[in-house]
Amino acid sequence: MNPRGAVGVGAAAVGAAYWFMMSPYSQALGRFPFRGPGDERVVALTFDDGPNEPYTSELADYLDEEDIRATFFQVGKAVQRHPEVTKRLRSAGHVIGLHGHTHEFTQYLRRRTLADELRHGLDAFGELGIRPALYRPPWLLRIPALPGLLHEHGLQVVSGEFCHLLEVAQPSPHRIADQALRSTRPGSIIIFHDGWDGKSADRAATVEAVKLLTPQLRARGYSFTTVDRLLGLPAYS
Repeated sequence: MNPRGAVGVGAAAVGAAYWFMMSPYSQALGRFPFRGPGDERVVALTFDDGPNEPYTSELADYLDEEDIRATFFQVGKAVQRHPEVTKRLRSAGHVIGLHGHTHEFTQYLRRRTLADELRHGLDAFGELGIRPALYRPPWLLRIPALPGLLHEHGLQVVSGEFCHLLEVAQPSPHRIADQALRSTRPGSIIIFHDGWDGKSADRAATVEAVKLLTPQLRARGYSFTTVDRLLGLPAYS
């Protein structure tokens, strides 16, 4: 095979692996809901990688003022850094989901280390008296062992659609909000990031984008709900 052909085959293999293991839409490893029913103009706002201060609390302040309940998929180690933030969100009626414990990519590639991530992550929430029933994998990464491990822990995996493919790099709030508005449809589960891999990071653009997006969605007749209500799933065990 000539070099150009080898590159093409390699690129195809990488693309297939991405779709199989990391696409928001792939159902190859079992049910991976990325959108709810489309019969009503209802959407679920979700936030990954936190808690991350002050941005998670700034989002909580705004959402509470607007009487919007959201779903926060949180990283165990970040929860241990900011337990009071997680407790506040839970008390305000926001739903807390599991997003692993360390958010280290290599930890999610093998059954043994993935099992550790799930167990330690749940333990971190358990310290606060919370037992999430919803799980979103970091990077949406799935391996064949994941369904069985989730069953052992009573967890349901949840996907979604990214508000903007570059949101983690923090483009302007208007760019994030405009893209999210264009892609939203009845039943959308919109993925934002209030943290970065469970670490501290500037998420000011995300906070402002949410403030831009929500009134525009309401003007189009949308209301907001949490992932569990949208999908008809339990939020906690």
